Amino acid sequence: MKENVFDVLLYLFENYMDEDPEQMPDPDSIRNELIAAGFPQADIDKAFLWLESLSNGHPIQTTIETFRIYSSDELAKLDQECRGLLLFLEQSGILNPSNRELVIDRAMALGADDLTLENLKWIVLMVLFSQPDQEAAFERMEDLVYDNIPVALH
Repeated sequence: MKENVFDVLLYLFENYMDEDPEQMPDPDSIRNELIAAGFPQADIDKAFLWLESLSNGHPIQTTIETFRIYSSDELAKLDQECRGLLLFLEQSGILNPSNRELVIDRAMALGADDLTLENLKWIVLMVLFSQPDQEAAFERMEDLVYDNIPVALH
């Protein structure tokens, strides 16, 4: 997996998530900060594109009762554990079908050969944070990410 792009995304999320949009530094300042932190320019550019696609993306409309069939490319990147997490999150009301599709889209956009369960949790968190009216789902997912609450159904 392209850990550096993912590391840039995590850095941005953890350092700027609570910022008031009016207080946010300009993108050039953030880029300079990332370069100073040691991130390669190419990875910074890819992370910014990933975030732009997330904020500019149009919600994928799905009905409430959907059955998700994964493409061969998705199956190659999202192992059984990752797909199980997505199903669990949807069944427990953290993800709705539209957000699930956005999570899958953003996971695929990372261009990674494989995706870990922890990476996917962070992607879900970033997607929920970016979506309007998802505060409750974001808080529940935040508990799963930060508190490492097991998500396995026994």
